[in-house]
Amino acid sequence: MSSLWPELERLLGEVQKPARYIGCEDGMIVPTHHPDKAAWLLIYPDTYEVGLPNQGLQILYEILNERPDAVAERSYAPWTDLAAVLRREGLPLFSLDTHRAAGDFDVLAFNLSAELVYTNLLECLDLAGIPIRAADRGPEHPLVLVGGHCSYNPEPLADFVDAAVLGDGEEVVSEISATVAAWKAEGRTSREEVLVALAGIAGVYVPSLYAAEFADDDDERSASGVLLGITPTHPAAPEQVQKRTIADLSEWPYPKNQLVPLAEVVHDRLNVEVFRGCTRGCRFCQAGMITRPVRERPAEQVRTMVADGLRRTGYDEVALTSLSTADFSGIEEVVADTVSDDACGQVSVSLPSLRVDAFTVGIAAQIQRARRTGLTFAPEAGTWRMRQVINKLIREEDLYGAVEAAFSQGWRRVKLYFLTGLPTETDEDTLGIIEMARNCVEIGRRHQKGASVTVSIGGFVPKPFTPFQWFGQNTEQELRRKVGLLRDAARNVRGVQLKWHDTRASVVEGLLSRGDRRLGAVIEDVWRNGGVFQEWGEHFDLELWTDAMARHGMSFEDHVYRHRHEDEPLPWDHLSAGLHKDFLWQDWRDALDQVGLEDCRWIPCYDCGACTGYGIEHVVASAVPPAGGSQGTGQELGRGGEVPVVLMTRPPREPVGVGS
Repeated sequence: MSSLWPELERLLGEVQKPARYIGCEDGMIVPTHHPDKAAWLLIYPDTYEVGLPNQGLQILYEILNERPDAVAERSYAPWTDLAAVLRREGLPLFSLDTHRAAGDFDVLAFNLSAELVYTNLLECLDLAGIPIRAADRGPEHPLVLVGGHCSYNPEPLADFVDAAVLGDGEEVVSEISATVAAWKAEGRTSREEVLVALAGIAGVYVPSLYAAEFADDDDERSASGVLLGITPTHPAAPEQVQKRTIADLSEWPYPKNQLVPLAEVVHDRLNVEVFRGCTRGCRFCQAGMITRPVRERPAEQVRTMVADGLRRTGYDEVALTSLSTADFSGIEEVVADTVSDDACGQVSVSLPSLRVDAFTVGIAAQIQRARRTGLTFAPEAGTWRMRQVINKLIREEDLYGAVEAAFSQGWRRVKLYFLTGLPTETDEDTLGIIEMARNCVEIGRRHQKGASVTVSIGGFVPKPFTPFQWFGQNTEQELRRKVGLLRDAARNVRGVQLKWHDTRASVVEGLLSRGDRRLGAVIEDVWRNGGVFQEWGEHFDLELWTDAMARHGMSFEDHVYRHRHEDEPLPWDHLSAGLHKDFLWQDWRDALDQVGLEDCRWIPCYDCGACTGYGIEHVVASAVPPAGGSQGTGQELGRGGEVPVVLMTRPPREPVGVGS
């Protein structure tokens, strides 16, 4: 292996933002490569400024480099200007840490956190000089792996990847490294041999060892083109691949040395994960479903990671990250300790993913002691009826209380996030969004002159392993109509600013989210016609996708807009996120009946499968719900009082009719 830096350095003057490609960050590791070590290139298939803050990639980067049998470096998708220069000069995709060619590594591992980066994955493989289709690769080529939330349905990428890793990566990367190192020691004689070995690792799915069957015109079992199932074709491939789950988050205090970039990046701050998993049960939220059970990091470890991280990096802002940070046990004390630590100077604390029913005046008072960052709350839907459907069981008074707490402590603006296009949604539900925003502005102006509210609207995209995986997504035209309703209503509301996600992009996200492996041809078609960086507005092109679908005999109606029925095989049925499919189906029926379910951190188990399948339980640091929040409306339903931390009873599932 040799560095490409001499050739690259002379070319960086031709591109925008050359700092994207030089590395040299505080915290960067310069590993020592050795023939006996498995060499990983961890790739985030988006720009450097988007990908560098990704905690998953940074965690694996440190873990792999601590191992004696592995090394790891990083790469990010080059912007279109550098990609053109690399092709012109005959130079490959490279690592940032030592500027080695991507093709010199044993493993190219992509973090997939969004569907619209799929064409970037192909772009990176092509720039690396590696055949984009797995079937065309030989033993001399790197293994191509994917992980992240999108890997829970890797079927659209089945033609391009060698393996997908489901679940937490902290433990499984070591097992993969050992397998790859052994393969290298044996001379890398057979690619199939190492793929079979990878399939024997829990949590690793090898698409080439499975076959997908589709109904044809003469098939009586289903309509033509419908997936009939995906089954193993090799005895080493399990019938169902189970996700990996680490039981104790405290054993993995990573990243220990967060990267500090030289160039501006999104979320440029210290990030400390306080817990993993969520049991609120929001039916639209894939992350909340697939990351169960809840595993909290001990509060003392959080304090240590924050203090050490701030001193080392020099940051003056820390984000305490999770799916619902205000639910963390003792959150007020942790925030108070952070902002009062004189050794770190004046520090501002960000709490992403705030639940309005867990945000208190106490939390607001602690945060406002330092520089205020923005506050974003996510009611998700504009009416109580709709929030029962999606199981976001927060009432208007919950939201207004949180907004009151924020404005009373000096904030002048808040951001509210909503979805549109949800199951059973009516125009009344849609317009309820603006009514909520109007009321929030009125509350704010009782405390702050010029108080304002920004409303952000996203088009709902059904995801695998959620109760809404059977729902037929709203058409692009319908999503656009609903955004128009909101835009017209917001014009007459002083102090409310409306922003919305591109409805065209939502349709393509839906296509890739629940698609099967036939979409590989469509993804390749879009990429070959210039469709890269499709998550960027200036590059997204719906026509590329529409034309590719037509050329390959497919339609958005069949793949995106239609409802699935209970007995229809889904492209991810041979994979498991730990959730029982009958639990998800019943939750889908409950949604249509507007029946809400309480947070199972505080009541007996629903037997969704997340705990029972892995032999671990919710790890919660306190025995009672945090003060100030009803914790899934338990207090409203008369279930207040002290509850046990560990919930191991498994009675028959009895949905709770909220508000009845």
